[in-house]
Amino acid sequence: MTLGERTDPDTPAYAECPPPGQARAAALVDDFGQLFPILRNLRRQFGHAVTGWAAHVEVDDVEHPSRQVCEDWGPEVRLDTVPGGYVVVSDYRDHEPSAPNTLQRQARRLALDAGTAAHP
Repeated sequence: MTLGERTDPDTPAYAECPPPGQARAAALVDDFGQLFPILRNLRRQFGHAVTGWAAHVEVDDVEHPSRQVCEDWGPEVRLDTVPGGYVVVSDYRDHEPSAPNTLQRQARRLALDAGTAAHP
């Protein structure tokens, strides 16, 4: 995870995504859940509004990441701290859309039926 910089005062929730070698802070963990206490400590150190950018990478040393990790660094997950001690997690990974389940198909059919009944 790298600590994002909020550089645009007009959009306070926007933070740039620096690569590990250029970030103000970086963390390397084995499990995604370990990022939350790290983010809480970064919040204490740098202020209440911080953003972490996380990506799944294979690295041996966070202080000397490989050139490939730095060049290919791209956001997968964004962690924004918000007032009240909460963290908003935004997933930027590409996912296949799930197949609609039976309830979704029924709701869509009912909506279509209601639309055609209203407009003969």
